[in-house]
Amino acid sequence: MGDRRRVAALAVAATLALAACGSDEPDSGPPTQVITEVPSDRVLAGVVREPAPDVSATTLTSYTYDDAELEFRAEPGELQVVYFGYTNCPDVCPTTMFDHTVALRRLPDEMSERVETVMVTVDPERDEEILTDYVRSFVPDAEGAGTADPDRLAAAAEPFGATYEIVEGPAGEIEVSHSGFLYAVNDRGELVVAWPFGTPSEEMAADMFQLLERGGST
Repeated sequence: MGDRRRVAALAVAATLALAACGSDEPDSGPPTQVITEVPSDRVLAGVVREPAPDVSATTLTSYTYDDAELEFRAEPGELQVVYFGYTNCPDVCPTTMFDHTVALRRLPDEMSERVETVMVTVDPERDEEILTDYVRSFVPDAEGAGTADPDRLAAAAEPFGATYEIVEGPAGEIEVSHSGFLYAVNDRGELVVAWPFGTPSEEMAADMFQLLERGGST
């Protein structure tokens, strides 16, 4: 029985590793190609809403920095990439965060340093203590945030267009569903582009390069 359990555990670990990597390029392949320019007439690959929603009206509690409030607004000349998800997510969240990590690697160092990564949990009861470690396993300087107040979380998510639902299954298990977008916010608190789940990392990187070159304007 012990050997069978060990084989099963290894199989589960391999499955999770594949889910986390998604379909993007593996790290074991050729070095990631760094973007040096984009065409002047290039159209952003992500979803652009007109007018750009202002997402800066609300704040959430930072789980990374004690007693701090997270504002949805990038630092001057930078971008803030925001994701609404949860740490127990089996596939969409780890795949999205991995793709975002690869996108950052495709940027020149001076540009990737101008991108702040934020993960907001939609499952705060289980995530508050572990969210920072989770998101920093993808991006070392990322920030985790959330709130135990459902109305406050809903108010923060609404202008992004982020949706989520937490229900208890028949056996008492927690089931979470949520939208799978990554959102880029400029230094004016405007949501300038949203990338659906599955957007290739090279397209996200090119969008970030373009936005940073243009001061956060589309």
